Amino acid sequence: MLKSFGRALKSRKMKQQVKTKIAIQGIESSFHHQATNMLLGEEQVELVKCESFQEVANQLTGYKSDFAVMAIENTIAGSILPNYNLIDAYDLEIIDEVYLNIQMHLMALGEDSIHDIKEVHSHPVALLQCKEYLRKFPPQFKVIEGKDTASEAKRIKEQNLRGVAAIAGEQVAKEFGLKILDSNIQSMKDNKTRFVLLGRKQEKRVNKVNKASLKFELYHEIGSLSNVLQLFSTFKINLTKIQSLPIIGEPWQYAFFVDVLFEDHKLFEEVTNVLEKAVKELKVLGVYRHNKENLKSEVLKVELVENGK
Repeated sequence: MLKSFGRALKSRKMKQQVKTKIAIQGIESSFHHQATNMLLGEEQVELVKCESFQEVANQLTGYKSDFAVMAIENTIAGSILPNYNLIDAYDLEIIDEVYLNIQMHLMALGEDSIHDIKEVHSHPVALLQCKEYLRKFPPQFKVIEGKDTASEAKRIKEQNLRGVAAIAGEQVAKEFGLKILDSNIQSMKDNKTRFVLLGRKQEKRVNKVNKASLKFELYHEIGSLSNVLQLFSTFKINLTKIQSLPIIGEPWQYAFFVDVLFEDHKLFEEVTNVLEKAVKELKVLGVYRHNKENLKSEVLKVELVENGK
């Protein structure tokens, strides 16, 4: 009896120790890691660290991770267009979102001052967010695109790179023991990045939804886009974002990615049925909650219930 109880207890502990694998672009202390912690909690996840967003998509579709967290837009740099293409091309589903306040800092080895810096490394989007600051440096100053913010800072520390700085978050400087040379160097002080939680396509997700991301292609007819926008307005569905992307292989043809807010899910489904007949192609990229409060995601709870854990 006691042995049986002991085995059951051990089995339960093993189940509790199994963490959900989350693919991110970057390493520990990166902004993607921060966004993951905000959505899912630090104790419940195991990071699958990837060098590129392409690898993130591959890890998720190849069942090497359970979910993925991916940046999709920034208040300074705008939409991260390649990531829209990845979500579409790999048939990924947006499950949740989170908005991270991004404060950029210039950091280097403790022995360096800002006058010693000859080059700065960071992720391309981070560099774009700080372009006004970087213009203040002399022409011979080198700005070099790297894999991600945290990895570039880590490399400076590990390789003892004098005269080289990284642009990253404050948490990165603490993680790798670098000195912050200048703070809040992004072009706008109110700098936020929207991250989305991605999964493989499933029929059932979290029930509390009021936001959706759609992709549609239009027939090449006059007024086709205005008709779609009027449809949303008629049914009181709030269009919060619209982004056009060229269709590869079809010159001067565009696909439209939109975010919409709605109050009645059934009405939203009816509108999508009408929209499907009005456009050349329609794809629902995700139906989820508008997480403006940055609440923890319920997706892990849903997974545990569906798996009987």
